[in-house]
Order: sequence, then structure tokens, then C-alpha cells
Amino acid sequence: AMGLIQEEGKTVVLTDIQGLEDFLGDMDFKVTGTTKGITAMQMDNKATGLTPEILRSALMQAHEGRMFILDAMLDAVPAVREKTKESAPQIISLQIPTDKIRDVIGSGGKVIRGIQEDTGATVDIQEDGTVFIAGVGGAGDAAAERIKAIVKVPEVGEEYTGRVVGIQPFGAFVELLPGKDGLLHISRVAQGRVDKVEDVLNIGDEVKVRVLEVDEKGKISLDRIDKPEAPAGSGHAHGHEGGEKDRPRREHRGPRRRPGDNGGDDRPRPRRHHGA
Repeated sequence: AMGLIQEEGKTVVLTDIQGLEDFLGDMDFKVTGTTKGITAMQMDNKATGLTPEILRSALMQAHEGRMFILDAMLDAVPAVREKTKESAPQIISLQIPTDKIRDVIGSGGKVIRGIQEDTGATVDIQEDGTVFIAGVGGAGDAAAERIKAIVKVPEVGEEYTGRVVGIQPFGAFVELLPGKDGLLHISRVAQGRVDKVEDVLNIGDEVKVRVLEVDEKGKISLDRIDKPEAPAGSGHAHGHEGGEKDRPRREHRGPRRRPGDNGGDDRPRPRRHHGA
């Protein structure tokens, strides 16, 4: 912080001013940067004006002071630490689609509050989808993983270990990621035919699945990995191979008979008229 004292036509630029010099002086000029140049400046000026010579002098003295401090820092820490201390605060930034912002925030802020309470990190979301996460230790990383899971869209071929969250007569709904469910159709819960999903799966069960399809509305179809055999008494084993294949073939059984077929010709006969 550079200061300025002007009195009776004399001007003195001060380096690294303290509170009293700031209060009584005519300028508070803060300059920060690296060895390569200035990164930020801020000035409070109570003087009637500053000449180019005063600004030049202030910037030169600020450069000398900055180099002195940076040299002292380099002597204390000659190289960048390979690993940040767990107690050191971290700031993580990531980008999410703008149409996913409401999913991360949740109704009334429920989702984002839950992330912050569970991880201890602070989350700030900008309108353009930029997310800033501040935390200590692994808090920031944990919050970032939660957010990535919310905005991720499962892709065809990906495999998940999900949890059964709902059961319907036509199949089971499996939670793949927070807030993202997929349908495991009843025909894919086991090897063989299953009459009831509950014969194989129950709510809360973990199941390994693969994404088969994601339609234009985002609905996800799943297939079960390592399907178990259908339990006895639930449908028919290998029911997908049933149907017409389970029925006896009609070879050597003769032609189908039509209603009224007596083995003869059913075509109408012309009437005969006998003369008198």
C-alpha cells in the first residue's frame, strides 16, 4: 500500500503505509502482482489531483516493495508443494449446463443446502453455469462429485450398481445416480419368465445394470448384468423361448377343418328342375 503526503508544495510518496499514515495522508494506493507484472490496483485519493510523476514514483516504489516480499516468500518456500495440506482451504471451479442449474439448487434450495450440510463446503452457482466450491480438506472434492453426479446424463453401454427405488407390474425402477432412475423391464430381471418382479427384486436391493437406451425424453432403459435364474413357481423357465415354440407342431396332423367341413365339397350345388 502506497501513501502520499502533500504539504506546502512538497510531495512525498510513502511505501507500506500504516493506519495513521492512511488516515492523515492524501492517498491510499494498493498494488499487487507477481514478478512478471501487476495483477490488481485500488486507490483512495484525497488530494486535488495526481501528476504523472507522482503515479510513476508510486508504481516504482510499489514494484520494489513487491519484489522484496516475493523474494522473502521464495526463500521460505523455494518450490511449490506437491500436495496441499488438508487444513488448507481450497477453491474448485467447474462448469455445468445452464439447464441443470435448477437440478443442483433443488426446490427451495433443498439440494444445494443438502450438499453443503453433508460435505461442509460452500457452493456458489453463477448464471452461466460456473460453480465455485470452497472447502477444507476433502470437502470441496466431495461436493464437486455430488454436483457432477446430479448433472451427469447416463450413456448407452455404461454400467452402474444401482438401488431399486420402485416396483411396478411391468418392471423395477433403479436409481443410477442421485435423481436419475432407469427402468429394468420385468423381462430382464432374471433368466426365464417372471410373473412378479417381487419374486426376484425388492425395494432397496442393489443390482448391477447396463444402460440399453436413452430416448429423446431422457427415459432410460436398463438390462440386468448377471441375471439369476427365475425362481421356481414364478412363470416358466426360459419363458422368452416359449409361446409358439412350446406348442406342438401340426406336421402330419392333416389339413385344418373348416366349420361345417364333413370331408366333402362344400360348394353350393345347382338346383335341378324336372319337367312335368
